[in-house]
Amino acid sequence: MKRIIATALAAASLTAGITTATITTGAGEASASERTDQGQGRPDRYVLPGDAAGSRFEGIGVDQRRGLFYVSEVTGGEIHRGTARDADAEQWLAGDGTDGRYTARGITVDRAGNVYIAGGPNGIGNPDRPDLWVYSHDGELLAALRVPGTADAFLNDVAIGADGAAYFTNSNDPQIFRVAPAGDGWAAELWADASGTIDRVAGFNLGGIALSADGSAFVVAQGNTGALWRFATVDGAVSAIDTQGADLVNADGLVRQGNELTVIRNFSKMVATMRISADGDTVHRVAQRASDPDRVYTTAKVLHGRLLAVDSKFDEQPAPSGPYDVVGSPWA
Repeated sequence: MKRIIATALAAASLTAGITTATITTGAGEASASERTDQGQGRPDRYVLPGDAAGSRFEGIGVDQRRGLFYVSEVTGGEIHRGTARDADAEQWLAGDGTDGRYTARGITVDRAGNVYIAGGPNGIGNPDRPDLWVYSHDGELLAALRVPGTADAFLNDVAIGADGAAYFTNSNDPQIFRVAPAGDGWAAELWADASGTIDRVAGFNLGGIALSADGSAFVVAQGNTGALWRFATVDGAVSAIDTQGADLVNADGLVRQGNELTVIRNFSKMVATMRISADGDTVHRVAQRASDPDRVYTTAKVLHGRLLAVDSKFDEQPAPSGPYDVVGSPWA
């Protein structure tokens, strides 16, 4: 397998820990107390800091042990952090070139609290820019990496495997990259290439990724075709998952809770739920429901038993406006 050993590619300084951000509230925005679910003691939505020129968001990762969530900003690459019980999130990592990051997409957290960030097109046409980053829970830059073997990787989403490594999907080619510590640094390697099975077609190809219940496979969404694919964790072998004829076009984030899989269909403004086998091979009992018509949800994660979904603002043109939200229990 092709491998690249990590060192930081950008020397820009990083401020560890949470950086306090000023949050401008929009007209008619509810107060923090009004946004709180009094029965659970948690907000029903969380406000993200935004740029004066407008912001868009995409990924979310959660740290169950510390009760934290992290949200990636597409416009600039900032990373925001919040807690389960605080209605206002704060900027955690700066963007606009910090550590070579100008945009950010998928994000996840491992058991140690390390935060993995997919760069989307960050490195395309810019060989000195990383494709992905790894930070410790206190904000220390651990790795800023290019992936091997391709100059136009669009790293979309990321999930932690049963082996503790992080697996990143490529929305341009049907590839998955594995990132893990190696020696005295970090390594990114091409883990699976399904070019002989999955066709690269116009639009976003591989995106959302979730580990099966038994850890034997990743379930991966191909948004432009609405297909679901199974990648065996033992060797990366790929096979199609029969979705029972379900319309899953614009499939983006995947959330697995036990044997239920949720597929968030961003611009379709729909959410599909289905039963999925423990090995990720078979789905059945597919149901669809509309999501909020005024929001474009991209993905979600479960924090302390509750689903948190990112409102991307992707549908607001030419520039989005606040307030910017992560929504709790968005389609309960």
